[in-house]
Amino acid sequence: MRTWPALSIAGPNVGQPDDPASELLYAALSDYAVAAIDEPATDAVRAFFHDPSERDDASAALRQQFPALSISAVDVEDEDWAARSQAHLTPVHIGHIIVTPPWSADTVRSTPGATPVVILPSMGFGTGHHATTRLCLAALQRADVRGRSVIDVGTGSGVLAIAASLLGASPVIALDDDEDAIQSARENLELNPGARVDLRVGDLRASTLGVADVVLANLTGTLLVQAAPQLETLVTPKGRLILSGLLDHEEAAVTSAFPRLTLLERGREDEWVCLEFTRPGTFE
Repeated sequence: MRTWPALSIAGPNVGQPDDPASELLYAALSDYAVAAIDEPATDAVRAFFHDPSERDDASAALRQQFPALSISAVDVEDEDWAARSQAHLTPVHIGHIIVTPPWSADTVRSTPGATPVVILPSMGFGTGHHATTRLCLAALQRADVRGRSVIDVGTGSGVLAIAASLLGASPVIALDDDEDAIQSARENLELNPGARVDLRVGDLRASTLGVADVVLANLTGTLLVQAAPQLETLVTPKGRLILSGLLDHEEAAVTSAFPRLTLLERGREDEWVCLEFTRPGTFE
């Protein structure tokens, strides 16, 4: 039987997704090629990886970042753990958007006035269960993207790009430098036949994307600062730049990285922040 390399991570409230400390842990795990997350107890999680080297890299970094947690490497027999660990996921409502796993899609599609976005939770991320995804989806609805072009940088599962398309945006480009992420986004796109997204593998610094009316970047505070010059050039005059993935203590640095843009809106959930900028003028 196949075994999966995994990390067993234990500590107070580690398995509680709404706990601020757990949010930080999940955000840190998103920097690595995690296959799935299992929450066997309220004080423990298991993170599964595709190969032992990915697990070992994550283990070394997490031990430094979270010294109070107990982190150990384990090998887990494949007994359909992925399906069992994901079966508890339920639809998430953000305004008119409902992000749903496939097994709840039929029920969600019958909800009046809803825009269903079907996402296969194969990575444990990008399912609407993380605060930064919810903040971006709320901002996307405020922007009113009907008939407007959208670029999603660091698309991951593709949830934001797919949602933008289903809300009426066109064209929609989604970029990620991780081929596995783009494959995941492609699978999710197939689950949303009404969506049209141009999926691309590439580094933002070396990609030719043109410009868009709305640019989304749900990354990390550090990456947003590093990529600020490239992100700014993607936004059309009077366009909107939606940034998330940053923590509240990173807000000043991120805001300072975009001095030529005007801050329109600021969203916050727990310690996570979403910033909406525009070029001088208004988004009309």
